[in-house]
Amino acid sequence: MNPKISVIVPCYNQAVYLDECLQSVLDQTFQDWECIIVNDGSTDQTEETAIKWTEKDKRFIYISKKNGGLSSARNAGLEKASGEYIQFLDSDDMIHREKFSKSLSGTKEYPLAVSQFTIYKNHTQHPGYNRVEQNFLSFEGIVLGWDLKFSIPIHCALISRKLLEGFRFDITLKSCEDWLMWIYITQNNPEVLLINEPLAHYRKEDNNSSMSSDLYKILQQRIKIFPILKKLYGDEIHDKLVYHIIEVRSTQFIQQRSEFNKITGGKAISSYLALKRYYYNLFQKKNKK
Repeated sequence: MNPKISVIVPCYNQAVYLDECLQSVLDQTFQDWECIIVNDGSTDQTEETAIKWTEKDKRFIYISKKNGGLSSARNAGLEKASGEYIQFLDSDDMIHREKFSKSLSGTKEYPLAVSQFTIYKNHTQHPGYNRVEQNFLSFEGIVLGWDLKFSIPIHCALISRKLLEGFRFDITLKSCEDWLMWIYITQNNPEVLLINEPLAHYRKEDNNSSMSSDLYKILQQRIKIFPILKKLYGDEIHDKLVYHIIEVRSTQFIQQRSEFNKITGGKAISSYLALKRYYYNLFQKKNKK
Protein backbone atom coordinates (compact mmCIF):
# COMPACT_ATOMS: atom_id res chain seq x y z
CA MET A 1 0.00 0.00 0.00
CA ASN A 2 1.37 3.41 -0.99
CA PRO A 3 2.10 5.95 1.75
CA LYS A 4 -0.08 9.00 2.18
CA ILE A 5 2.83 11.47 2.00
CA SER A 6 6.13 11.42 0.11
CA VAL A 7 8.76 13.76 1.55
CA ILE A 8 11.46 14.78 -0.95
CA VAL A 9 14.76 15.94 0.55
CA PRO A 10 17.36 17.12 -2.01
CA CYS A 11 20.88 17.21 -0.54
CA TYR A 12 24.07 18.87 -1.69
CA ASN A 13 26.96 19.27 0.77
CA GLN A 14 24.78 20.13 3.77
CA ALA A 15 25.33 16.99 5.83
CA VAL A 16 25.87 19.19 8.88
CA TYR A 17 22.14 20.01 8.88
CA LEU A 18 20.74 16.72 7.54
CA ASP A 19 20.23 14.97 10.90
CA GLU A 20 18.13 17.85 12.18
CA CYS A 21 16.09 17.90 8.98
CA LEU A 22 15.37 14.16 8.96
CA GLN A 23 14.65 14.08 12.68
CA SER A 24 11.85 16.59 12.04
CA VAL A 25 10.33 14.07 9.61
CA LEU A 26 10.75 11.12 11.98
CA ASP A 27 9.08 13.12 14.77
CA GLN A 28 5.85 13.59 12.79
CA THR A 29 2.74 12.62 14.74
CA PHE A 30 1.24 11.50 11.39
CA GLN A 31 3.02 8.24 10.58
CA ASP A 32 1.97 7.30 7.02
CA TRP A 33 4.90 8.73 5.05
CA GLU A 34 8.03 7.89 3.10
CA CYS A 35 11.06 10.17 2.95
CA ILE A 36 13.19 10.16 -0.21
CA ILE A 37 16.70 11.50 0.41
CA VAL A 38 18.29 12.56 -2.90
CA ASN A 39 22.06 12.98 -2.77
CA ASP A 40 22.89 15.33 -5.64
CA GLY A 41 26.59 14.47 -5.95
CA SER A 42 27.66 15.67 -2.49
CA THR A 43 31.34 15.47 -1.52
CA ASP A 44 30.79 15.71 2.24
CA GLN A 45 29.28 13.17 4.68
CA THR A 46 25.81 13.26 3.10
CA GLU A 47 25.85 9.62 1.96
CA GLU A 48 26.99 8.23 5.32
CA THR A 49 24.40 10.33 7.14
CA ALA A 50 21.59 9.31 4.78
CA ILE A 51 22.39 5.59 4.96
CA LYS A 52 22.36 5.80 8.76
CA TRP A 53 18.76 7.04 8.58
CA THR A 54 17.67 4.31 6.15
CA GLU A 55 19.00 1.76 8.63
CA LYS A 56 17.16 3.48 11.48
CA ASP A 57 13.74 3.48 9.74
CA LYS A 58 12.73 1.73 6.51
CA ARG A 59 10.51 4.68 5.54
CA PHE A 60 13.69 6.58 4.64
CA ILE A 61 14.79 5.86 1.06
CA TYR A 62 18.19 6.87 -0.31
CA ILE A 63 18.97 7.91 -3.91
CA SER A 64 22.42 8.95 -5.15
CA LYS A 65 22.93 10.80 -8.44
CA LYS A 66 25.43 12.96 -10.27
CA ASN A 67 25.30 16.64 -9.42
CA GLY A 68 22.64 18.36 -11.47
CA GLY A 69 21.37 21.10 -9.20
CA LEU A 70 18.41 21.54 -6.88
CA SER A 71 15.73 21.23 -9.57
CA SER A 72 17.30 18.04 -10.92
CA ALA A 73 17.37 16.52 -7.42
CA ARG A 74 13.74 17.41 -6.75
CA ASN A 75 12.75 15.89 -10.09
CA ALA A 76 14.55 12.65 -9.17
CA GLY A 77 12.55 12.59 -5.95
CA LEU A 78 9.29 13.14 -7.82
CA GLU A 79 10.09 10.20 -10.10
CA LYS A 80 10.53 7.93 -7.07
CA ALA A 81 7.65 9.26 -4.95
CA SER A 82 4.54 7.12 -4.53
CA GLY A 83 2.51 9.12 -2.00
CA GLU A 84 -0.82 10.87 -2.52
CA TYR A 85 0.75 14.10 -1.27
CA ILE A 86 4.18 15.61 -1.81
CA GLN A 87 6.18 17.47 0.84
CA PHE A 88 9.33 19.21 -0.42
CA LEU A 89 11.90 19.75 2.32
CA ASP A 90 15.40 21.10 1.67
CA SER A 91 18.12 19.37 3.66
CA ASP A 92 18.88 22.40 5.86
CA ASP A 93 15.24 23.14 6.74
CA MET A 94 12.80 21.55 9.20
CA ILE A 95 9.08 20.99 9.71
CA HIS A 96 7.02 21.04 12.91
CA ARG A 97 6.12 17.62 14.29
CA GLU A 98 2.40 18.27 13.67
CA LYS A 99 2.67 19.63 10.16
CA PHE A 100 1.25 16.53 8.47
CA SER A 101 -1.46 15.87 11.05
CA LYS A 102 -2.69 19.48 11.02
CA SER A 103 -2.66 19.54 7.21
CA LEU A 104 -4.82 16.40 6.99
CA SER A 105 -6.78 16.37 10.24
CA GLY A 106 -10.07 17.86 9.00
CA THR A 107 -13.07 16.00 7.68
CA LYS A 108 -12.21 17.38 4.25
CA GLU A 109 -8.91 16.83 2.46
CA TYR A 110 -7.64 19.84 0.54
CA PRO A 111 -5.45 19.46 -2.57
CA LEU A 112 -3.13 22.12 -1.14
CA ALA A 113 -2.39 22.89 2.51
CA VAL A 114 -0.09 25.82 3.33
CA SER A 115 1.24 26.82 6.74
CA GLN A 116 2.94 29.89 8.11
CA PHE A 117 6.71 29.71 8.64
CA THR A 118 9.60 30.93 10.74
CA ILE A 119 13.18 31.84 9.92
CA TYR A 120 15.69 29.68 11.78
CA LYS A 121 18.91 31.66 12.18
CA ASN A 122 21.83 31.13 14.55
CA HIS A 123 19.83 28.57 16.60
CA THR A 124 16.96 31.04 17.10
CA GLN A 125 13.46 31.14 15.63
CA HIS A 126 12.39 34.45 14.07
CA PRO A 127 9.09 35.47 12.42
CA GLY A 128 8.89 34.80 8.69
CA TYR A 129 9.76 37.63 6.32
CA ASN A 130 6.08 37.87 5.48
CA ARG A 131 2.83 36.36 6.71
CA VAL A 132 1.01 34.13 4.24
CA GLU A 133 -2.48 35.44 3.47
CA GLN A 134 -5.35 33.53 1.88
CA ASN A 135 -5.56 35.94 -1.06
CA PHE A 136 -1.92 35.16 -1.95
CA LEU A 137 -2.85 31.56 -2.72
CA SER A 138 -4.50 31.97 -6.10
CA PHE A 139 -3.13 31.91 -9.63
CA GLU A 140 -3.27 35.68 -10.03
CA GLY A 141 -2.01 36.24 -6.50
CA ILE A 142 1.05 34.03 -7.09
CA VAL A 143 1.80 35.48 -10.54
CA LEU A 144 1.49 39.15 -9.58
CA GLY A 145 2.53 39.12 -5.93
CA TRP A 146 5.56 36.84 -5.82
CA ASP A 147 8.72 38.65 -4.63
CA LEU A 148 6.83 41.95 -4.79
CA LYS A 149 4.50 41.40 -1.82
CA PHE A 150 5.57 37.99 -0.57
CA SER A 151 7.28 34.69 -1.21
CA ILE A 152 6.55 31.35 0.42
CA PRO A 153 9.19 28.72 1.30
CA ILE A 154 8.43 25.57 -0.62
CA HIS A 155 8.20 23.40 2.50
CA CYS A 156 5.22 25.42 3.77
CA ALA A 157 3.10 23.44 1.30
CA LEU A 158 1.69 19.94 1.38
CA ILE A 159 0.68 19.32 -2.24
CA SER A 160 -1.67 16.76 -3.74
CA ARG A 161 0.17 14.64 -6.29
CA LYS A 162 -2.64 15.39 -8.75
CA LEU A 163 -1.71 19.10 -8.77
CA LEU A 164 1.85 18.16 -9.75
CA GLU A 165 0.90 15.84 -12.61
CA GLY A 166 2.95 16.78 -15.67
CA PHE A 167 5.17 19.16 -13.71
CA ARG A 168 8.95 19.03 -13.44
CA PHE A 169 11.28 21.73 -12.13
CA ASP A 170 13.17 23.64 -14.82
CA ILE A 171 16.82 22.55 -14.47
CA THR A 172 18.06 25.64 -16.35
CA LEU A 173 16.98 27.90 -13.48
CA LYS A 174 19.13 28.50 -10.39
CA SER A 175 16.43 30.42 -8.52
CA CYS A 176 12.70 31.20 -8.91
CA GLU A 177 12.12 27.57 -9.93
CA ASP A 178 9.78 27.24 -6.96
CA TRP A 179 7.79 30.25 -8.21
CA LEU A 180 7.04 28.33 -11.43
CA MET A 181 5.89 25.40 -9.30
CA TRP A 182 3.49 27.61 -7.32
CA ILE A 183 2.13 29.05 -10.58
CA TYR A 184 1.61 25.54 -11.97
CA ILE A 185 -0.21 24.11 -8.95
CA THR A 186 -2.51 27.15 -8.60
CA GLN A 187 -3.33 27.61 -12.30
CA ASN A 188 -6.85 26.22 -11.80
CA ASN A 189 -7.28 27.91 -8.39
CA PRO A 190 -7.61 24.78 -6.25
CA GLU A 191 -9.11 24.95 -2.77
CA VAL A 192 -6.39 25.80 -0.27
CA LEU A 193 -6.24 25.15 3.44
CA LEU A 194 -4.25 27.93 5.13
CA ILE A 195 -2.92 26.88 8.53
CA ASN A 196 -2.22 29.97 10.61
CA GLU A 197 0.58 28.35 12.56
CA PRO A 198 4.32 28.33 11.74
CA LEU A 199 4.78 24.65 10.85
CA ALA A 200 7.74 25.15 8.47
CA HIS A 201 11.15 26.40 9.58
CA TYR A 202 13.40 27.98 6.96
CA ARG A 203 17.11 28.07 7.82
CA LYS A 204 18.99 31.25 6.99
CA GLU A 205 22.41 31.20 8.61
CA ASP A 206 24.86 34.13 8.48
CA ASN A 207 27.48 31.94 6.82
CA ASN A 208 25.07 30.51 4.26
CA SER A 209 26.21 31.82 0.86
CA SER A 210 23.36 31.20 -1.57
CA MET A 211 21.67 32.55 -4.65
CA SER A 212 19.18 34.39 -2.42
CA SER A 213 21.98 36.65 -1.15
CA ASP A 214 22.95 37.78 -4.67
CA LEU A 215 20.26 40.23 -5.78
CA TYR A 216 21.77 40.70 -9.25
CA LYS A 217 21.62 36.94 -9.95
CA ILE A 218 18.05 36.82 -8.66
CA LEU A 219 17.12 39.60 -11.11
CA GLN A 220 18.77 37.70 -13.97
CA GLN A 221 16.85 34.53 -13.10
CA ARG A 222 13.56 36.41 -12.79
CA ILE A 223 14.02 37.91 -16.26
CA LYS A 224 14.82 34.42 -17.56
CA ILE A 225 11.41 33.23 -16.36
CA PHE A 226 9.41 35.70 -18.50
CA PRO A 227 9.72 33.78 -21.81
CA ILE A 228 8.94 30.53 -19.94
CA LEU A 229 5.74 32.08 -18.58
CA LYS A 230 4.85 33.34 -22.04
CA LYS A 231 5.29 29.87 -23.53
CA LEU A 232 3.30 28.13 -20.79
CA TYR A 233 0.49 30.61 -20.13
CA GLY A 234 0.33 32.95 -23.14
CA ASP A 235 0.82 36.63 -23.93
CA GLU A 236 -1.88 37.95 -21.61
CA ILE A 237 -0.32 36.60 -18.39
CA HIS A 238 3.19 37.50 -19.55
CA ASP A 239 2.31 41.08 -20.48
CA LYS A 240 0.21 41.62 -17.36
CA LEU A 241 3.11 40.53 -15.15
CA VAL A 242 5.69 42.66 -16.98
CA TYR A 243 3.54 45.80 -16.82
CA HIS A 244 2.71 45.08 -13.17
CA ILE A 245 6.39 44.78 -12.22
CA ILE A 246 7.27 47.98 -14.10
CA GLU A 247 4.48 49.85 -12.31
CA VAL A 248 5.35 48.50 -8.85
CA ARG A 249 9.10 49.02 -9.18
CA SER A 250 8.70 52.51 -10.67
CA THR A 251 6.39 53.50 -7.81
CA GLN A 252 8.85 52.11 -5.28
CA PHE A 253 11.72 54.04 -6.89
CA ILE A 254 9.78 57.31 -6.84
CA GLN A 255 8.82 56.79 -3.19
CA GLN A 256 12.40 55.94 -2.20
CA ARG A 257 13.76 58.99 -4.02
CA SER A 258 11.17 61.18 -2.33
CA GLU A 259 12.06 59.82 1.11
CA PHE A 260 15.77 60.23 0.40
CA ASN A 261 15.25 63.86 -0.59
CA LYS A 262 13.30 64.48 2.62
CA ILE A 263 16.13 63.05 4.72
CA THR A 264 18.94 64.90 2.92
CA GLY A 265 16.98 68.05 2.14
CA GLY A 266 17.85 67.52 -1.52
CA LYS A 267 21.51 68.36 -0.87
CA ALA A 268 22.87 65.02 -1.98
CA ILE A 269 20.98 65.16 -5.28
CA SER A 270 22.07 68.77 -5.86
CA SER A 271 25.70 67.87 -5.23
CA TYR A 272 25.47 64.90 -7.57
CA LEU A 273 23.94 67.02 -10.35
CA ALA A 274 26.58 69.73 -9.89
CA LEU A 275 29.35 67.11 -10.15
CA LYS A 276 27.71 65.62 -13.21
CA ARG A 277 27.55 69.07 -14.89
CA TYR A 278 31.21 69.68 -14.05
CA TYR A 279 32.39 66.45 -15.70
CA TYR A 280 30.05 66.99 -18.65
CA ASN A 281 31.50 70.47 -19.28
CA LEU A 282 35.03 69.13 -18.84
CA PHE A 283 34.37 66.42 -21.40
CA GLN A 284 32.92 68.97 -23.84
CA LYS A 285 36.03 71.18 -23.54
CA LYS A 286 38.35 68.25 -24.23
CA ASN A 287 36.40 67.34 -27.37
CA LYS A 288 36.70 70.90 -28.69
CA LYS A 289 40.51 70.86 -28.47
